[in-house]
Amino acid sequence: MDKFNFYIGPCVIESEELVFKIADYLVSHVANPDFNITFKASFDKANRSNISSFRGPGLDEGLSILVKVKEKFGLPTLTDCHLPSQTSAVAQAVDVLQIPAFLCRQTDMILSAAKACSENNCTLKVKKGQFLSPEETKNIVEKAKEFLPAERILLTERGSSFGYNRLVVDMSSFKIMKSFGVKAIHDATHCVQKPGGMGTYTGGARESIVPLARAAVAAGADGVFMETHPQPEQALSDKTTALELTKIPQFTKDLFAIHKLVNNL
Repeated sequence: MDKFNFYIGPCVIESEELVFKIADYLVSHVANPDFNITFKASFDKANRSNISSFRGPGLDEGLSILVKVKEKFGLPTLTDCHLPSQTSAVAQAVDVLQIPAFLCRQTDMILSAAKACSENNCTLKVKKGQFLSPEETKNIVEKAKEFLPAERILLTERGSSFGYNRLVVDMSSFKIMKSFGVKAIHDATHCVQKPGGMGTYTGGARESIVPLARAAVAAGADGVFMETHPQPEQALSDKTTALELTKIPQFTKDLFAIHKLVNNL
């Protein structure tokens, strides 16, 4: 059986120093031969609520930093891609190319990303939009399979819109998405967001990260995607939902224990 996967890192690349600090901590305190860790961070947060909010260092500098993370710490890397024109450069730099939730129905985006991943031996990870049912993600898979085999396609549950400023996770979605022959990942920190809940920035229920992640792994999630920061309250993006870095070691141990239990490992 394939190893359980964790995708962990800051929401956005705030600086090379911060990225290296988090990557070093993951290698020193979280790494475990029983599961995989991929370092994640965005070079651009293109969907910020406030026009003056920090977005990141941009494509060139951001990818350069992620390449250094792999070289310096030996961690595979993941980052978001926002435009078809970016897919080739991103796929050449990282191990996992991620399509954000609001772009999951953009056919040109998916096809371009899948093609770039095929050409660069990269994995494609697509977040299920808040507006999409798990059954509808079959269409995402079919598009991506024009260029990629199912084993190199990941679908991610990040919660569904429930009225305004609220997301809920349908735990049955993991089984449904996995029925399409791909792995299903739980987005532990975005699913507890309260989109636009603070008016000019996104709110969140950090206290719900742990119980929902435990439930998701018990429901069959093949991995967990999440954001962390040494001081979440000072993070330049998603400060209400990032989990404190020092809590990651126990969090990953607990989730992996649940994974072992439900899979009789």
